[in-house]
Amino acid sequence: MNKELKLWQFAARKLNRNESVMLLVVADSSGSSPGRQGYKMAVAGDEMCGSVGGGIMEVRLVELAKVKSKWAKDKKISSIVEQVHQKSSANSSGMVCSGSQTVVFYKLNQQNLTTIRKTISALANHQSVSLLISDSTFQIRENQSDELDFRFRRLSETEFFYEEKLDCKNKLFIVGGGHCSLALSEIMSKMDFYITLFDDRPNLNTLAKNEFVHAKQIVESYEKIDEFISSGANHFVVVMTLGYKTDEIVIKRLLDKNFKYFGVLGSRAKMATLLKKLKKEGSPEEKLNEIHTPIGLPINSRTPEEIAISIAAEIIAVKNKTVKKIGS
Repeated sequence: MNKELKLWQFAARKLNRNESVMLLVVADSSGSSPGRQGYKMAVAGDEMCGSVGGGIMEVRLVELAKVKSKWAKDKKISSIVEQVHQKSSANSSGMVCSGSQTVVFYKLNQQNLTTIRKTISALANHQSVSLLISDSTFQIRENQSDELDFRFRRLSETEFFYEEKLDCKNKLFIVGGGHCSLALSEIMSKMDFYITLFDDRPNLNTLAKNEFVHAKQIVESYEKIDEFISSGANHFVVVMTLGYKTDEIVIKRLLDKNFKYFGVLGSRAKMATLLKKLKKEGSPEEKLNEIHTPIGLPINSRTPEEIAISIAAEIIAVKNKTVKKIGS
């Protein structure tokens, strides 16, 4: 189950029982902070769901959440805690990994149940919504396609504004539904990606077994693949079709688009030959150079599972080069 969905279901369940729930959200982070922007935890008594980074830092935050929950008494519903991961800092988190993070505490009550239920429904149905939290606000609204993943502004010691896109922040398009595709789908399903799988073979066994993707699309021909995959700053494309010819078709159809990541499965010799052919036929060299191939990190992977791990690692490396956010 999606971690985000699980957290909100936990909160709803506790509130339905008239239990107190404190929501913790990492609103901002820097350096080597273990808690990254968007990490969340819900604390209800001695039970909790989610994580804001782990370690002694998280233990202290959970204890603080319990204290704040008792203090709040439905009056002061939100607060901000700044943490610096250095032992010498006055507001040290107890960790020495350097960096810092800002954690928002927001006490949820029965009045928030309607918003939480809408959040659960949106996440379950993969609808694009944003969560808005301020010193006096807790709500969700429909997303606009051009919005960034996070917004955080601290207006004073007690006033702030935090907004986060809750649906999958990245889209992964896998072209080809074989064994490596199945293994990659399973690994990537545990991360923040909406996964769409394409193949031109409707009766493919591994396609039927793939229960990890969000959507499957049988295409009449890979000549039409560009009709289904659009350019996008957070779009990741992995091509692993049946063979050389279909790989070539897909590359040609998608080459003029702009993706965060474009990778093609194939041996070094095979892909060198294919790219040389495409260049000779007039494909722009700068676009061909953007293709990650041989795909994946060089870990001497052999099995579909090992290959999937190497590809997933490369995708993560590319994804984490830039964190999209605006502050201040």
